Amino acid sequence: MLIGITGATGRVGGRVARALAERGVEQRLLVRDPAKAPALAPAVRCSYDEPGGLEGIETLLMVSAAEHPDRVGQHLRFLDAVAAAGVQRVVYTSFINAAPDATFTLARHHWATEQHLSELGLPFVALRDSLYADFLPLMRGADGVIRGPAGQGRFAPVTIDDVAACAVAALLDQSLSGAFDLTGPSLTTMAQAAELLTKHGLPTTFHDETVEEAYAARSSYGAPDWEVEGWVTSYLAIRDGSLELVGDGVEQLTGRPPAPVELAHLR
Repeated sequence: MLIGITGATGRVGGRVARALAERGVEQRLLVRDPAKAPALAPAVRCSYDEPGGLEGIETLLMVSAAEHPDRVGQHLRFLDAVAAAGVQRVVYTSFINAAPDATFTLARHHWATEQHLSELGLPFVALRDSLYADFLPLMRGADGVIRGPAGQGRFAPVTIDDVAACAVAALLDQSLSGAFDLTGPSLTTMAQAAELLTKHGLPTTFHDETVEEAYAARSSYGAPDWEVEGWVTSYLAIRDGSLELVGDGVEQLTGRPPAPVELAHLR
C-alpha cells in the first residue's frame, strides 16, 4: 500500500512521515519544494493549487491548507484531482464541531471540505482536532499577555504528537472511516492556560478582550479582513462553548488516553 503524505515539512505531516518510515511503510511525500522534504521517502512536487504525484497512491493524508482567502476552493480543487488520480481513501485533518454555521470561520472551511469528500464518494476519516496545545505559547504577545474575547469558555487542547499518532493509525487501518474528535483529556479556560504557561517558565497572563477591542487590535496589524475574522472567531468559539468538548478519538485510534497539555511542546 502506497501512502501519500501532504504537509510533510510541517508539524503534523512531518511526524507522520517519520512514524511511517520507522515502520517501513511505503510512502510518497507531496510537498511544494522537494528539496526541503525530510529524507524519509521519495518526495514529489505538489501543492493544493498545483496537484502532482498523486497517481498510484492508495491512501492519502490531507493536512488542511494554511489560511488563505480561497482555502475552500484550494481544498475542493485538490480533492477533485485526488479523486481523478484514483486515490481510494483520504485521512483529513479537520476541526471539532465543523459545521456550515460554526462560529470559528475555519471550522466552516473544514465542513465544506468534508462535504466535498462525501460528494465525491471518497471513503475518508476526518480527524476533528481541537486547538493544538503546542500553539498556546504562540498566542502570547511580546509582553506575555494572551489577548482575546474567550471569556470563561473552556476547551480541551490536543497535543500535535497525539494528532500525528491518530493520523498514523487512521492511515494504516483501512477499515476506519467517519469523524473522530481529537482533544486533550480535560477542559481548561484561557486564563488557566496562561497559568500553565507560567509554570513552564513562560510568564503569561490572559486579558479578556471585548469583541470590538479584538477586531481593532488585530486590524492594526494590516492583515486582511478574512484573516482578522479567523483570529477573532477562534476565541469567540471558545467563549460560546463551541470547543467545550472532551472527545474519545485519541483513545479510539491509538488505544491510549490523550496526553495532558503539560506534555505538549510549550517552550
